[in-house]
Amino acid sequence: ALRIEVLRGHIAQTKMPLVYVNAVGGQDELVFDGGSFVLDAKGEVVMAMPQFETGLGIVNISSSGEPEKGFISPPQSVEAQAYQALVLGVRDYVTKNRFPGVIIGLSGGVDSALVLAIAVDALGADKVRAVMMASRYTADISWIDASELAKNLGVQYDEIPISGPVDALEKSLAAQFKGLKVDATEENIQARIRGTMLMALSNKFGAIVLTTGNKSEMATGYCTLYGDMAGGFAVIKDVAKTLVFQLARWRNLHNPYGTCDHPIPERIITRPPSAELRPDQKDQDSLPPYEVLDEIVSRFMENDQSPEEIIAAGLPADAVAQVTRLIRLNEYKRRQAPVGIRVTHRSFGKDWRYPITNKFRA
Repeated sequence: ALRIEVLRGHIAQTKMPLVYVNAVGGQDELVFDGGSFVLDAKGEVVMAMPQFETGLGIVNISSSGEPEKGFISPPQSVEAQAYQALVLGVRDYVTKNRFPGVIIGLSGGVDSALVLAIAVDALGADKVRAVMMASRYTADISWIDASELAKNLGVQYDEIPISGPVDALEKSLAAQFKGLKVDATEENIQARIRGTMLMALSNKFGAIVLTTGNKSEMATGYCTLYGDMAGGFAVIKDVAKTLVFQLARWRNLHNPYGTCDHPIPERIITRPPSAELRPDQKDQDSLPPYEVLDEIVSRFMENDQSPEEIIAAGLPADAVAQVTRLIRLNEYKRRQAPVGIRVTHRSFGKDWRYPITNKFRA
């Protein structure tokens, strides 16, 4: 829609029809979506090609110089566009860089479930490997749901418990940690052991690890360096948690690539999100509700609104203060994250310039 409006401005000046031709394909964090179109001298769309697929479009020009009406591809929903962009981005990053396949750590949660579905749609089940690494805090329903998801999508599925390595590492550090209370350090040990295992599999078999962190987590630092951030390509790093849920539901209702109907078990979508790194942990124990968090991130990070403007728009002042503070504090983590696909007009990548080292605290 924005492209058409910009080009209509050119037509208003030139009084001439216009042909817009766009590439199709992924290039690092960018995805070129195609959707080439033709506008007549009045600025009306007379021909439009589909998005996210290559093709040949023919437009006939009349003797008067006006383009004749042709095929107009119907507009797609935000979910359909975002999902296809993610699939195309994964397919081109993996295949153009000649990786033999991908490895994904499954948690039984919605983020890794969505990434697995995207990977299978992009590459085929034979090039995707899923690994479930349960800890002492992993709920039974998590590995049950993860197993069902992998079975639905037909991928290689492995279960590698991490309790032994976690116990060994904690024992090695026991003398150093003596007298100190348990905190996020012990949680991060679990995440980092999982990251090490995935990278070991990547080294051994050559497949690239796809990380599963979303934009809400990247914004607030609800992720572990060298743990769940370890990998080569961050598929949903620009997808807010609320959009993750939308895309999971959309994929269960649609099978655009003919790989699997309704792949994601319903419980994965409906159960409260949890990192499962301590007993009875829920994301909302540490963060505002995702509907609130994501709107603050969108207003502050994507649309340059000040905290005062966000509060004036009706968002809770304490949540605004917490989220904007976390965005500023966690730049050092994002700077070490793998490249990932951009689907909004501003992602944490080339579009975001913020110094790690600064004393600004307003």
